[in-house]
Amino acid sequence: MKIIRRISALCAVLALTSGGVAQADGTAEVLHWWTSGGEAKAVGTLKEAFEAQGGTWIDSPIAGGGGDAAMTALRARVVAGNPPTAVQLKGPGIQEWAEQGALNDVQAVASAENWDSVLPPALASIMKYDGNYVAAPVNIHRVDWIWANPEALAKAGVEAMPTTWEEFNAAADKLMAAGITPLAHGGQPWQDATLFEDVVLGVGGADFYRKALVELDQDALKSDMMVASFDQLRKLRGYVDPNFPGRDWNLATAMVMRGEAAFQIMGDWAKGEFLAAGKVPGTDFLCAPTPGNGYVLNSDSFTFFKVSGDDNLKGQQVLASLIMSPEFQKTFNLAKGSIPARTDVPLDEFDTCAQRSHADLLAAIESNALVPSMAHEMAIPRSVRGEFLDLVTEFFNSDMGSQDAAQKLADAVARAM
Repeated sequence: MKIIRRISALCAVLALTSGGVAQADGTAEVLHWWTSGGEAKAVGTLKEAFEAQGGTWIDSPIAGGGGDAAMTALRARVVAGNPPTAVQLKGPGIQEWAEQGALNDVQAVASAENWDSVLPPALASIMKYDGNYVAAPVNIHRVDWIWANPEALAKAGVEAMPTTWEEFNAAADKLMAAGITPLAHGGQPWQDATLFEDVVLGVGGADFYRKALVELDQDALKSDMMVASFDQLRKLRGYVDPNFPGRDWNLATAMVMRGEAAFQIMGDWAKGEFLAAGKVPGTDFLCAPTPGNGYVLNSDSFTFFKVSGDDNLKGQQVLASLIMSPEFQKTFNLAKGSIPARTDVPLDEFDTCAQRSHADLLAAIESNALVPSMAHEMAIPRSVRGEFLDLVTEFFNSDMGSQDAAQKLADAVARAM
């Protein structure tokens, strides 16, 4: 991976002390949960870029829980008065920390580099508090993807990627008859919730998804459409192998790579695993959106916490500029499997899955079918999200009926609000 040598926009960043500009140095302790092969390769590009500027990078990776373990560690660090320089954080969580007065802003960088002109407005608003940028987005992830092993599909006589849940179920039945696990899945709450929100989009469409999983409308949560969503989730449970409990998502991806399983429903960070293993899209693996004609948005970003010391403060500004530089956005997202957060980065070097993601993103914006991910903390506060994760995982691992699940979900959300 080529190390990024220089970002010219750094010269425009205001200095932390009067009368100068931020120099290419500083220190950054970065807390994140990117520990799998593709993720580690991607975050390594940021580390290399920062160090190439003369900075000191202190890596603080915390694996597990789709970021839940990292958030537990972060809270302990903040309470102890020792926050990291930058933290992988997103969605409403950014605003929650800002409201507690825990964040520094990097508005000087954003103004000098005109971030407002290159970020989608909906994403830019998430990165701001009181009109100032307190976070920098590194990418746009699509959550509603199906990944597949073409050889496994061929063995079972599945001729095309499914476009409806009915087609998915029919393909899965063929795979089971051929002795192939239809769906690779890891039994962790955030993975269960990922399946669930993709099912809700496919069963109910974007408007229903928004009403139920973003607006938290009680009628939608208790509706027949939600019951039907749980019915489909129950079908998916029947297509998972018995060893799924506790499995990490990247191990499920590896099952598809090896042909032990045919499908995985997961965001496009899974593509980063395929690419890191040298797999070629369209040949070694296939990609297609899950049913629904929508787009479930997830975006990783780094948020800047209140730290002291000129070296740490300078590190924040240098890091912010690097994250938003076009060259880094391209390099990072080529490794991560996502697409750039910036809208002005050419995609000619990106694979067909990424180009499909970008085209579908623009179409979803146009048709109002772009929805934020509940499972990946883009839509609702963590406390309410926790109720979804608990109920969905309980349903996935029990014989709970779909009608009961919808009612229990509505009741749990009402209690959490």
